This record gives sequence, C-alpha cells and structure tokens, in this order.
Amino acid sequence: MSDERQLRNFYDRDAEEQNAFLENTWCNHCQQVDLGMSDPVEYTLKGRLFIEGQCRVCGATVTTELVEDDDDVDG
Repeated sequence: MSDERQLRNFYDRDAEEQNAFLENTWCNHCQQVDLGMSDPVEYTLKGRLFIEGQCRVCGATVTTELVEDDDDVDG
C-alpha cells in the first residue's frame, strides 16, 4: 500500500453521485452536518478512498472517507 495520495477523477462519477457526496458532509469547524463542500479532490491513501474539499460556509477543509457498500457486490 502506498503512503502517498493517488489522485482519482471525482468528475468521472455520475452527476447524482457527485451531488450526494458534495451535499452530505460534516464540517469539524462549524460542527454541523450537510453544509456542503466545494472544490472536491478524490484520492486513495493507504488503500482507503477519500473526497476532500472546502466547507461552503466557513472554507475549512472537509474530508469524507468513502466506504464500499457490500450490497453492490454480485454474488
């Protein structure tokens, strides 16, 4: 596993999925949920997937870890 960020293209996701990730956020600075995120950057780090951007209210860095849903796996 790499200890460096491996960038991914957030905009390869469909528009509905992008919107969900940009709206469903938590800002540690504002201490509020769903304030929104701008300027998203998607990356993997140590085998985990993240989207990072800025809080639309205060501009602080907002990081969301994405977890694969087991329901999406065929079998």
